[in-house]
Amino acid sequence: MSTSMATGSAQLDATATPPCLRVAGDWTLAHYAELERAVGLIKTPLRGDTTVDLDQLGSLDTAGASLLVGLLGAARLGDLAHAAPGITAARRALLQTVGTALAGCREPTRKTHQGNAVTDLLARIGAAMEAVWQQQLALLGFVGLTLQTLAQTLWRPRRWRVTSLAAHIEQTGLDAVPIVVLLTFMVGAVVAFLGSTILADFGATIYTVNLVAFSFMREFGVLLTAILMAGRTASAFTAQIGSMKANEEIDAIRALGLDPMELLVLPRVLALLISLPMLAFLATMAGIIGGGVVCALVLDISPIMFVNVVKTNIGVEHFLVGIAKAPVFAFLIAVIGCLEGFKVTGSAESVGEHTTSSVVQCIFVVILIDAVAALFYMEMGW
Repeated sequence: MSTSMATGSAQLDATATPPCLRVAGDWTLAHYAELERAVGLIKTPLRGDTTVDLDQLGSLDTAGASLLVGLLGAARLGDLAHAAPGITAARRALLQTVGTALAGCREPTRKTHQGNAVTDLLARIGAAMEAVWQQQLALLGFVGLTLQTLAQTLWRPRRWRVTSLAAHIEQTGLDAVPIVVLLTFMVGAVVAFLGSTILADFGATIYTVNLVAFSFMREFGVLLTAILMAGRTASAFTAQIGSMKANEEIDAIRALGLDPMELLVLPRVLALLISLPMLAFLATMAGIIGGGVVCALVLDISPIMFVNVVKTNIGVEHFLVGIAKAPVFAFLIAVIGCLEGFKVTGSAESVGEHTTSSVVQCIFVVILIDAVAALFYMEMGW
């Protein structure tokens, strides 16, 4: 059986002993479609004792080499010097390189739908759990890398990025003061109003002061601030670093011999470590003031009485317990935001996806750690 072409040809002489495959002409991309049809007419794989004659082979490129690799089979590529002594070393190397590349490729497996809803549900749950597990491993590794970079840089003042740190403190701290104060003021007013509505049935409206001060010092002040920072700052970190990643600016930083962790991550982490505790303090004060305004307008509790009740009944340890969570929240929010930025690929869609992912992860982690801390404090009696 034989096929021939104007430019390239492949002829299999099955009657000879042993069978002989003669390849001639140009095997190039320009004639790929015709060569592919010609190769398809020859039954492959060839018998093990089939000899190969490549003496008349003309031009050869990677497209033609891929067809010859499929025709000859992977077993012959390692011994082309003996199987086809007429081929030059350059063409032998090209065939072997293409063969190695094709051997590493796998045909995509097609999933057959069995129509079992339970199986599909379990498969999706398993895939989601595996993705979460890999995500947590990546986060743990990035936390370690951040701490390592911090330890290496902390004792070298020349490598401190003071200008960048100050700029990020302004962006994450000062620029966020209005929204944080306004939100917590309104939440404090709502908590006081709801508390007074319930406590009025028991004639204990004075304890509205305790409710507002206790809740904001221990929980609401730092928690609401962390959630706002997760939505405002973590998304900004992801978008900034992700845009740099998409524009290959991070590769340029590495090409200049600079460390992206030291240049991009550390200033953001340190800035949020400084900003979030201060914002949490302002949020706590704003929430208590909001509650005090409601108490003064609705419950006839004067500001002086409000302050005296807070000073008498609410110890400073409650404030310290709440503010102690702020650095932990700040570190995790900054690290997650930066990590998601480094995960961005070269498209604007990827920037949006990872920005959304960073916000969701930060809010989830903040609420989870706050719940664990509340249980821990309760068990410790703090």
